[in-house]
Amino acid sequence: VQLVESGGGLVQAGGSLRLSCAASGSTFNINAMGWYRQAPGKQRELVATITSGRGSTNYADSVKGRFTISRDNAKMTMYLQMNSLKPEDTAVYYCNAVVGPTSYDYWGQGTQVTVSS
Repeated sequence: VQLVESGGGLVQAGGSLRLSCAASGSTFNINAMGWYRQAPGKQRELVATITSGRGSTNYADSVKGRFTISRDNAKMTMYLQMNSLKPEDTAVYYCNAVVGPTSYDYWGQGTQVTVSS
């Protein structure tokens, strides 16, 4: 499975961005996908996940009500709509896919999101 993110950039606080993650390869084996982020000097943390079957979603408390994760199965693309962005949302955002019976993790290359105050 290959994952390619896009959509990052620089935005002012209160603004919006939409990230995309295009999946290719053995996508039929994907169990769930998600977004993670890593700020400088901090550990990578979960932002949101979505399952492949029912499309159940899960969000970090820090983004609930501001971010929305979704997917387009026909395009094999996952999205993260980010509204009301805050400076503390600044990080490199990574796309993740959990694949197969062993739940192997695949990662994208990351896309930078910078929110200015």
